[in-house]
Amino acid sequence: MSPIYVALDTPDLDRARAIAQRVRNHVGGIKLGLEFFMANGRAGVHEMAEIGLPIFLDLKFHDIPNTVAKAVQALRPLEPAIITIHAAGGRAMMEDAKAAAPQGTKVVAVTMLTSLDGGDLTSIGLKPDPHEQVLRLTELARSAGVDGIVCSGEEVAAAHKAWHDGFFVVPGVRPPDGASGDQKRVVSPRQALDAGASILVVGRPITQADDPDQAARAIGATL
Repeated sequence: MSPIYVALDTPDLDRARAIAQRVRNHVGGIKLGLEFFMANGRAGVHEMAEIGLPIFLDLKFHDIPNTVAKAVQALRPLEPAIITIHAAGGRAMMEDAKAAAPQGTKVVAVTMLTSLDGGDLTSIGLKPDPHEQVLRLTELARSAGVDGIVCSGEEVAAAHKAWHDGFFVVPGVRPPDGASGDQKRVVSPRQALDAGASILVVGRPITQADDPDQAARAIGATL
């Protein structure tokens, strides 16, 4: 199965469904984030699941452990393939999220958003070193017992070396000739896989293409 998960970051259910139907034979799954979920809720996720592709529910929970555990429990009927939490929520939060997740759902911890760089870290009081920040949170996530992490392609090789059997989600993936958009730390799909990525999240290079299916096939051909 393709390691490509197409990011359907739109509140428009009909548009999301239409794109997913067009690319379904050339991607490995669908990523639905806050924009989609806030507009369409659980019913929208159920409709997207009818297409037959695994659902990556990217809601990035970050709250006190009990609240996050109950939020994850509330998602159980949806049986998502993957859900996200923030590693910065701490060990107890991650442990409780994993304990609350349905069997078969991978819980992955976001280390550092790909829209951030060293300057952004400094602005929130952290050391201006994305590599160090990602590795610190990777170790915390591993020790908390979750399944893996979300990190940029620039850090995935080091994270994979530190956690050999982890599950690594790499967003901010762009074809070599693609625009970076609002992502600051991007790599090509081939680079990400070679560095140890388990799945690749690709959004606008597919969803904003004139022919999304052709775009998905073209990216898949580089892998």
